[in-house]
Amino acid sequence: MKILNASKTREADNYTIKYDPISSTDLMERAGNLCFKKIIKLYPKIKKTTVFVGPGNNGGDGLVIARLLSQKKIKVFVVILNFNDNFSDDFKLNFERLKKQNKSKIKFIKNISELPKISKDNLIIDAIFGSGLSRILKGFVAEVVNKINESKANIISIDIPSGLFGEENTQEEKTVVNAKHTLTFQYPSLSFMFPENEKYVGKFYILNIGIHEDFINKTDTPYYYIQKKDIKLNKRNKFSHKGTYGHSMIFAGSYGKAGAAVLCVKAAQRAGAGLVSATVPECNYEILQISSPETMLHINKSKLYISELPDLYKFNAVAIGPGIGFNDETKQLLKDLISTYKNPIVFDADAITILSENKSWLKDIPSNSIFTPHPKEFERLVGKSKNNFERLQKQIDFAKKHCVNVLLKGANTSVVTPKGRVFFNSTGNPGMATAGSGDVLTGIIVSLLSQNYSPKNAAIIGAYIHGVSGDIAEKKIGQSALIASDIINNLGLAFQKTLTTLLQDHYIL
Repeated sequence: MKILNASKTREADNYTIKYDPISSTDLMERAGNLCFKKIIKLYPKIKKTTVFVGPGNNGGDGLVIARLLSQKKIKVFVVILNFNDNFSDDFKLNFERLKKQNKSKIKFIKNISELPKISKDNLIIDAIFGSGLSRILKGFVAEVVNKINESKANIISIDIPSGLFGEENTQEEKTVVNAKHTLTFQYPSLSFMFPENEKYVGKFYILNIGIHEDFINKTDTPYYYIQKKDIKLNKRNKFSHKGTYGHSMIFAGSYGKAGAAVLCVKAAQRAGAGLVSATVPECNYEILQISSPETMLHINKSKLYISELPDLYKFNAVAIGPGIGFNDETKQLLKDLISTYKNPIVFDADAITILSENKSWLKDIPSNSIFTPHPKEFERLVGKSKNNFERLQKQIDFAKKHCVNVLLKGANTSVVTPKGRVFFNSTGNPGMATAGSGDVLTGIIVSLLSQNYSPKNAAIIGAYIHGVSGDIAEKKIGQSALIASDIINNLGLAFQKTLTTLLQDHYIL
C-alpha cells in the first residue's frame, strides 16, 4: 500500500472524479458512509454524538456522517467552526441536505464562549481539518481543540486528527486533537508511522473509498505500508531437500548470553532454513546442543566469547550480533568477517554497537547487507535526532550512503532500502517489546536470506512474519505475558496464515 502526501491525495481524488467517473459529492458520500458504518461498529450502543466540522471538505465528510447517524435515531449535535466564510461547494451541498433532514441540532460558533459544554459520555467526531493542513492551530480553533481534549470523551477523527500534519511534524509545540480512533481514506498518512503521534492518532483504520487504481499504480512514492496482500512467500517444491533451503550461519552468544544464540537459531529453524549452524564459545556448547539439537555448532577455542571464523564458502547467509559482547577478539572477528564474506550480512545488536565505534569499517560492508538496530543502537550509529521524522531521514541517508537495508525496530518497524524506499510494517503489538524479540527477528531474516529471498524482501517479510507471530501469541496469552519464545512457537501458524497470499497476483515487493 502506497503512502501518498497531501498534494498527491488531492490529485488522486480529482483523477477518480474525472476518470471513474464520479462526482465529488458522491465520492464524499461514499467516504462518509464508510465512516458511518465503522463508527457504528466501534460504538454499537452510541446514543448521542457531537460532530465538530470546519468549512472545507473534511467538514463536508463530517456533515455526511452526521446525517447518516441521525437516520439511526442517534442524537446528533453539529458544531460548525465558522472561522472563515470560505465554505467548500461540497460542504454547502451537504449542509443543505442536513438541514433538510431536520433531525440534527446545528450551531455555528465564532469564539470559544459560544462552545457548548462537552460531556464525557458524548462521542466526539472530529472533522475540522484534513491532511492538507500546513499551519499550527492558533486562536479560537486551538481553544476549541483544547476543550475537546479536556472533555475526556471518546474521539474519532476523520481522515487525520485536526492539527496534525500529514507528513512532517517537527514543531515541538502544537495543538492537535487526541483521537482514540482515526478513520483515514485509502492509505495512511506518513505521520501515523511516528511514535510521537500515537497520542493523537490512536488506532487508525484504512477505509477503501475506491480511489482509481490507475492513479495509484502510476504514482511514485518512496513510502509504503506493508499489508498481507503485499507478502509473497516461496512455495516449496515436492522434490526439494534441505540443501534447497539454504545454510545459515549465526554468530551469537557469549558467556552469560547463551539465550540470545538459542533464540536466534531456533527462529532460523522455524523460519524454514534447510540447515542452521552457529559459531559459539565453548561455554555455550552444551546449552546449544541440548536446547536446539537441529543446529550444527562451530565451537571456538575461546571459552567465553567468539573469536574464530569458520570457512564461510558453504553458507548461503550469515548473521552476527546477538549477545556476542565486546571482547577485542570478537571485534576482530567482526572486522575479518566483513572483509572475508562478500555476500550480504545481517548485522544486529552488539555487532551494530561495535560498528558504531569503528565507523571506518562501514566502507567494507557487503552491498545489500541488512542492519537491524533498535532505536538506541541506531542512535549510536548515526547520532541523535530531534524527532522521528528527522530520524527517518537519517535512516534513509545511511541506507543510501552505504548501500544497505536498514530495519529500524519498533511499532510500524521501518525497512529502508539502498534506493531510499521506506516500507513500514503493519503487524505486531506492544507485547513484543521484550528481551530476545530482536534475536528472534534476526534468526527469521537470516533464514529467509539463506532461502534465496532478496535482502530487501528478507527484511520486509521477516518483520511482517515476526509481527504476525507476535499477534497470534498475543491472542493466546495477552501482551503482558508474551516472551520471545512465544514468537518462535507461533512462527508455524504465522507462515500458514500468510501463505494464503500465494493466491494474490499483484505484489509491490
